[in-house]
Amino acid sequence: MNLRGGALECLKNTDALAKSLKINTIFNSINNGTIIVDPTEIFNKELFSLGRPSKPELVEPFNVKRRSMASFEGRASLVHALAHIEFNAINLSLDAVWRFSNMPEEFYINWFTVAKEEAHHFNLLNEYLIKKKYCYGDFSAHNSLWEMVEKTSEDILARMALVPRTMEARGLDAIPAIRGRFFQAKDLELVNILDLILQDEVSHVYIGNYWFNYLCVERKIDPIKTYKILAKAYNAPTLRGPLNMEARLKAGFTQHELDELVKT
Repeated sequence: MNLRGGALECLKNTDALAKSLKINTIFNSINNGTIIVDPTEIFNKELFSLGRPSKPELVEPFNVKRRSMASFEGRASLVHALAHIEFNAINLSLDAVWRFSNMPEEFYINWFTVAKEEAHHFNLLNEYLIKKKYCYGDFSAHNSLWEMVEKTSEDILARMALVPRTMEARGLDAIPAIRGRFFQAKDLELVNILDLILQDEVSHVYIGNYWFNYLCVERKIDPIKTYKILAKAYNAPTLRGPLNMEARLKAGFTQHELDELVKT
């Protein structure tokens, strides 16, 4: 089996559970050495179609209903929003594996490993929702994360800069506050899930940082200047504080870089 072709098959799958099971099967093949990684293969991108379930309904970010944490439904809707982020994160990781050719083998294994962990996060959150008599698709959601994936589909440097290091890195800042709200609600099950997600997301952003800096060295360009140029060119979201400095430093950002980001 070819890892990159397998990632594309997973990406096209519309069923979240089937997608997760296929990812786990392929990941086991990586561990037992029965899978091939061919960085040179070029796929026909014109035939690509993203596998997405019929629900949730996708709306503009400002049309996503805000519900109070004080209500049972409000807490469920927030967990649903997190599950939607994780589902998109599965797909963006798989997309990096099949789409971008001629990278080191480690690149593809890194991002497929991320896909496996994101699938685990999604399943934990969806199982939590099911226990509460909801499931993924019961609330509307927005598509900002995947829109940035699409915008950067022709440039691996922009993808590494603006998806893991920008869109996903925002989770490092947001999760502690969300965790605090569920801790106050004495929902320790969700608190434990969020602790796991934050721990894994640090490593995912680190992988994005590693490959962004790898590409900058390869192209002999300055990473901080390049990031600013790309963020402007692709209209990336403006960074908002407070930043989780400890998590961002663990995730591979330098203090100088973070100081520059705060200034922007």
